[in-house]
Formats: sequence, C-alpha cells, structure tokens
Amino acid sequence: MTRTIESWLTDMDGVLVHEGHAIPGAPEFIARLREKERPFLILTNNSIFTPRDLRARLSASGIEVDESNIWTSALATAKFCADQMPGGSAYAIGEAGLTTALYEAGYTLTDSSPDYVVLGETRTYSFEAITKAVRLILDGARFICTNPDPTGPSQEGPMPATGAAAAMITKATKREPYFVGKPNPMMFRSALNRIDAHSETTAMIGDRMDTDVVAGIEAGLQTYLVLTGSTAPHEVDGYPFRPSEVRDSIADLIDLI
Repeated sequence: MTRTIESWLTDMDGVLVHEGHAIPGAPEFIARLREKERPFLILTNNSIFTPRDLRARLSASGIEVDESNIWTSALATAKFCADQMPGGSAYAIGEAGLTTALYEAGYTLTDSSPDYVVLGETRTYSFEAITKAVRLILDGARFICTNPDPTGPSQEGPMPATGAAAAMITKATKREPYFVGKPNPMMFRSALNRIDAHSETTAMIGDRMDTDVVAGIEAGLQTYLVLTGSTAPHEVDGYPFRPSEVRDSIADLIDLI
C-alpha cells in the first residue's frame, strides 16, 4: 500500500547530479519541494565537503538549496559522537567537512588521549596520521568512521576511500570501527530528527540498492530506486530486498510532491 509522503530524503550523486551536472528533472524536483514547503534533506556519504561547499556545487549545476537541506555522513557522525559523549574529544582524519562538523558539535580536536578516533574521507591519506590513529586506538580511543565506502570516484577513476583506510587500521589494531553513514539506518534516523519527520510519512530516493534502499527499508521509509546511478535494472532482482518502487529517474517522482 502506498503511503502519503510528507517528507523526502534523497541521495545526491546518481540521483540529483552526475559528474557535476544536474540529472534531468532534479532541479525541478527540488524546486517543487521548496514551492510546496515539503521538509527534505539531501544525503551524502561524502564527508569531505561542508554543507556550504555542497550547496555551492549544487547551485553551479542549477539546483538551488539551503545549507540546512544538506545532511552529510560527517554531520551524522558528529551528531552521533555528541549524543554518545557530549563535549568529548576526537582525533580526526579527514577534511573540512568532518573537522568543521565535529567542532560545531562541541568537540575538541586533539591527538592527546582523545575519546574517539574519527576517520573520514580525504584526498590525501597520510601514513603518519594512520599510524597515530592506530596507536591511539590501541591506547583505548573508540574507533568511528563516517562511512564504509571502500572507493570513491575521481576523474582518473576509483580511488581508495574511508572503508579502505579503515580496513588498514582494523588490520593493525584488531578493532572494528562503527560506521555511521549509509547503509547504517542511523544516518537516516538522524536525518528524520533533523527535519522533525516521521518514518511512516517519509520517502527515500536513491540509486544504490546496497546503501540507499536497504538503509531506507531498515529505517522504515518508503523507498524509490532510480536508474540514473549505480544500480542497473537487471541487478535489482539479485537482492533479497526490494524498493517500494523503481523509477527511471527523479523526473518521474515530481508529480508525487
């Protein structure tokens, strides 16, 4: 049974944009959400950029949103840490998206006996920083990662991402991290709380069965898979779970708002 949708969560890459260009229908979809004053968030596992950075990138592609409409794995991770240990400390490996989120959540960034080692995505993983993380974890720091993605895209092809660096640290410490980002439904629940939405009346739009759709299902959301990104039509039946609906693109969802 199709439920009434009052709030929307949507992935960014593969749903709204592809290689810096808006996917047809995406600007109109977001404009309709804003026109109808529907609560919504754009979700991304990318922890490199701040919401301000991402707002500017979306604007350059023709998609206009406020910073408050963007929810990154870095923001979700900072929120998780602040909820678990308010006013704590962290040794962070990552870029501005992560360090800014932790700072704004009231965290002290330090390499001296931190409560957490927080690993995010960065373009320049440092062996020295990873060595420091390993030693801090062995000394008792808790190990948190923004997301489990093993690779990320670049113009030259795939590059190692957070999950790959986490595997190296785990191998050295025998400590598994807690991943906050997709496919952990924790990220979706924090997003729902952010816009004061209820799972029964919220939908998730994504292009990946193994992150967007499964996390949406586990968070109790209606799920829409669009075929403009990672998952091909013939791959859908290979998964033990199914989205609520499969659509060609986000353009096919405008009339649902």
